[in-house]
Amino acid sequence: MTVSSHLKQLNLSLCVFLSAAVYLCKRTMQNKARLELADYEAESLARLQRAFARKWEFIFMQAEAQAKVDKKRDKIERKILDSQERAFWDVHRPVPGCVNTTEADIKKSSRMKQPHKTRKAQEVLFSILLSFSEQYMEYDPFFTTPEPSNPWISDDVTSWELEVSKEAGQQRVKRWGFCFDEVLKDPVGREQFLKFLESEFSSENLRFWLAVQELKKRPIREVPSRVQEIWEEFLAPGAPSAINVDSKSYDKTTQNVKDPGRYAFEDAQEHIYKLMKSDSYSRFIRSSAYQEMLQAKKKVKPLKRLETAI
Repeated sequence: MTVSSHLKQLNLSLCVFLSAAVYLCKRTMQNKARLELADYEAESLARLQRAFARKWEFIFMQAEAQAKVDKKRDKIERKILDSQERAFWDVHRPVPGCVNTTEADIKKSSRMKQPHKTRKAQEVLFSILLSFSEQYMEYDPFFTTPEPSNPWISDDVTSWELEVSKEAGQQRVKRWGFCFDEVLKDPVGREQFLKFLESEFSSENLRFWLAVQELKKRPIREVPSRVQEIWEEFLAPGAPSAINVDSKSYDKTTQNVKDPGRYAFEDAQEHIYKLMKSDSYSRFIRSSAYQEMLQAKKKVKPLKRLETAI
């Protein structure tokens, strides 16, 4: 920072202190209870008076002149200006313990108070970002050449055909292991997960979740009847595909069904989602069916390359 910049900053700070002194001095001239100085303001005024002892007469004259001008104003206008001025200094000279946002960066102050915690949080965040980027690197066309090629660049539409086909490639199967949402958003992944749930006699959980997702896209005129169908199949007493939800979600859903809407099963769906994610999904990824599928796709990939080469 140059000398001129330092001088400008010093002059600006001096002006702020002088303005604050004039404001507090003017407040002492008011007899209204609402304008009486608080303890911290009285202490601040005393400090300013000591700091500007030689110029205090000038400051007092400035405050007195402003007070006279204020008295000539309309009553409503005077109240508005008083409120605005009070609000300005409440922000620029806040109550002790509050951060002065005009003189200190809140984030910077926090970092200075807890440097070790901030450094540790940054290291954790960097580790998460690094892990995420490494996990998805082979799916990012900027880092890895996609196989098959990008159909928007080449004339090869194999990529689109694979997306809509029920035959999942090795990359696609591997991606299901990243997180539960990767399974749910892939039609083939949902189908394989449903087969696994059927083997565990808990397929009603995924079928309920999918039914609720489909409900949200229904035309509004079809919603009430579809809500009733889902209720009778999964939640009503004696339901053929009863799901296990907690009492809070069940009570909330029971109330929602009385006034059916697209989000009537939101609480129950969230509960089932968490149940599948924490329990069934982890077993699915560890299951022999998934591991065999993953290994089979790894073996197929070199053979396709060999056929292409021949």
